[in-house]
Amino acid sequence: MTDKFRIGIITKTHGIKGEVAVFPTSDDPERYSELERCFIKRGNDYIEVNCNSCKYMKKTVVLGFDEITSIEEAEKYINSEIYVDREDAVPLEEGEYYMADILGFKAVLEDGTVIGTLEDYMDTPAQTILIFKADGTGKQIMIPDVPEFIREIDEEEEKIVIRPLKGML
Repeated sequence: MTDKFRIGIITKTHGIKGEVAVFPTSDDPERYSELERCFIKRGNDYIEVNCNSCKYMKKTVVLGFDEITSIEEAEKYINSEIYVDREDAVPLEEGEYYMADILGFKAVLEDGTVIGTLEDYMDTPAQTILIFKADGTGKQIMIPDVPEFIREIDEEEEKIVIRPLKGML
């Protein structure tokens, strides 16, 4: 179980006072307006920052931080990920799970055949896409996170039971 959750990726600077444009990776777009403290991951380091402003622009969120006050400082963080601690994450509803908690789970067909491991995920406007790494070949398998394809997520056995359409694998 992870202690930090990715909520966005810094894509570019915004203005000259150190604000950054963030591509949100959180299911709750309003969560950024409540953001007080977060971490910018740079390499293997997490740099704690305090959020002092939030604006919504098209498909991005513009954030300002107390610790970043110029465009030159902000440029250093382009392509860096933003994380929050588990206790600052959006609370889960019944039947929901944090994506970070299921990374590494085995992908299993309904007949029990293991086909790979959950490696990553990608949020799209339609739904989240789970990205599995196939056992043996290392090929990426992308499966939409919808009930038709994702039949069960078993947190105890760390497995995801899938029912892919012909051609998905």
